Amino acid sequence: MSETQPSQPLPALTASQRYHFDVYGYVVIENTLTATETEALYQALHELKREILAADDPAKAHVRGAFMDGDFKHTFGFGHIIESMHDFLMYYGHSRLVAMIEEVVGGTVRLSEAEAIINSRDPAKAVEKEPQYGFHRGTKPGFGTHEVNGLFHCTFVKILTNLTELGPDDGGTVVIAGSHKIDAAEADMIALAYDDRSLIHQIVAPAGSTLLFAESLIHATGQIRSDRERTIIIGGYAPTMFQAWNEYEPSTGFIKGLPEHLRPLFSGSKGWEEWQERHRSLGETLTT
Repeated sequence: MSETQPSQPLPALTASQRYHFDVYGYVVIENTLTATETEALYQALHELKREILAADDPAKAHVRGAFMDGDFKHTFGFGHIIESMHDFLMYYGHSRLVAMIEEVVGGTVRLSEAEAIINSRDPAKAVEKEPQYGFHRGTKPGFGTHEVNGLFHCTFVKILTNLTELGPDDGGTVVIAGSHKIDAAEADMIALAYDDRSLIHQIVAPAGSTLLFAESLIHATGQIRSDRERTIIIGGYAPTMFQAWNEYEPSTGFIKGLPEHLRPLFSGSKGWEEWQERHRSLGETLTT
């Protein structure tokens, strides 16, 4: 994986990808990672899982800053994984991914959270024909969003890269399409989506693909109906003047050990005064 550079290319999305993001609040970019990169991240995450489970009390264990929660049978959720494996550092600093994030944020960013999930179907639970989801969002339209050049931007943006293939039955993320711009009661929008399930989009993508979405978009984990494991790595990013998510601030030693050009991305050290606002127009050509 290539390390991020101080100034990312703009635009980083094609015009159609950007239009899809603006209309629906998300876009899936297939094969953002190579097969080798995807496999390396998959193996690193499973090695971290083994290390944490080997602890006396996995629910309280920290391995190089990383921790884990879940039922420890079918769901394993990982937090603050950035310091635990070199492959994760390379992922969160991946130049192509950072460029896409900065485009939809509207300026330079910092990492605000680094997470991952390994989950599978619990055979004891019935598969629902019309499942209910744990819908939520991390910011609201108008509060965490703005428009420039007629294009939508959000101050809290996520990338989610699936390290295993996501078919229709593999529990890909579900979203309420277009909810990223609607400042209405979340409960009302969720109820409407259940009434008309065509409003609920589920992510289906080959391994190594990345879902880019605004945190003002209402989203949730999908229902796994297959017997295949779902493994994903997640990054949250925000403008450099924002703080990291609780318990996700990187350690001083970790930051000091980074190459100088990577430190602002992971520490937010550029803060207010050095924040670089950058925007595109829809008709601009993708930078390669």
